Amino acid sequence: MKVEVRLFATLGAYRPPDSADPIVLDVPTGATVDDVARHLGIPPDLARVSLVNGQDAGPERRLGPHDVVTFFPPLAGGR
Repeated sequence: MKVEVRLFATLGAYRPPDSADPIVLDVPTGATVDDVARHLGIPPDLARVSLVNGQDAGPERRLGPHDVVTFFPPLAGGR
């Protein structure tokens, strides 16, 4: 099944070479957010925020066809 992946800030370094924007990956049925991160080579211990279709998603969240997975580094600052 195909999912769309968006990488922001420093996680953009894990974009596959010559990939289109947005990234479209073909993943097996039952794939998780963590499976997508692994596929992209994002280290498992690298802090990141994950969203699926704009909603907070843990690493074990199962994906469906055409889901949009977004990864970005944790944000800090503000008051």
